[in-house]
Amino acid sequence: MSPLPLDRFLPGVSPMVYGCMGLGGDWDASPVEARHVTQAHRALDAALEAGINFFDHADIYALGKAESAFGRALKERPALRESIFLQSKCGIRFEDAKGPKRFDFSAEWIRASVEGSLRRLGVETLDVLQLHRPDPLMVPEEIAEAFTALRGEGKVRHFGVSNMQRHQLEFLQAALDAPLVANQLELGLHRLEFLEEGVLANQPEGTASNFTPGSLEYCRRHGVQLQAWGCLSQGRFTGRALDDQPALVKATAALVDALAEQYGVSREAIVLAWLRRHPANIQPVIGSTDPARIAASGEALRIRLSREDWYRLYVCARGAELP
Repeated sequence: MSPLPLDRFLPGVSPMVYGCMGLGGDWDASPVEARHVTQAHRALDAALEAGINFFDHADIYALGKAESAFGRALKERPALRESIFLQSKCGIRFEDAKGPKRFDFSAEWIRASVEGSLRRLGVETLDVLQLHRPDPLMVPEEIAEAFTALRGEGKVRHFGVSNMQRHQLEFLQAALDAPLVANQLELGLHRLEFLEEGVLANQPEGTASNFTPGSLEYCRRHGVQLQAWGCLSQGRFTGRALDDQPALVKATAALVDALAEQYGVSREAIVLAWLRRHPANIQPVIGSTDPARIAASGEALRIRLSREDWYRLYVCARGAELP
């Protein structure tokens, strides 16, 4: 595979990302315990062993405890900071005394979120900060001021977004003096809209695609790293009980099984290799806390699916032949 688009900004960054949402215990006000730190150590070791050196956080994960647990593990192994990349996200606020669940891209909230993440992680700099979900009230010029200040203070090296389409990217980028380096979207065998939007152009079925036309091409043209959250499809194709699943999911899981045997890798590796086969050099974000499943996911780096096997999986997952 050619270098990742993100490699221009973070040389040596891994082709896959470890997503830390599962760390830190329950999403409540209970404290981080030693067992949560141990879990973070195990996840770190499994990810590094699998060839993953990029770790994805968000200020809301486990209400901040995911970052805290990871930060405590990192404090016990400070030399690791020099060999890993850290990304976090901000912009989601849960219901509180001031209002309902909402999105907040105000300069004040962005700064407070970054400083909170740095404190919980115990580091001085985030390699990447992403805006988590589009805020209808966002003012690009205000965001630009916040980004410029944070970069100037050495608190964030690069900026990106999550769950945005091309028009939002273009609108925001026009106000910034540095490129947005990544866009994290839900992509996978269970979420095919990023492919269907193009394949079904000029087809009646295409009207049902919930993916803004040109978003994929915009990211590829402008070197925005596509990252795929939810890419293991919640285990639909890698061993989860399928009694309540539709026939096309069962058929796709069976095909994943057959290809795993053919390529001599895990089922997780096949699911992830399918994403990695796309020429956009998509970066899968692995969210499992199970070291064995993290290791199984790492096997995706060993293989490249043939064009025919890629299409077999795509056609099977979409449940109908291509137009």
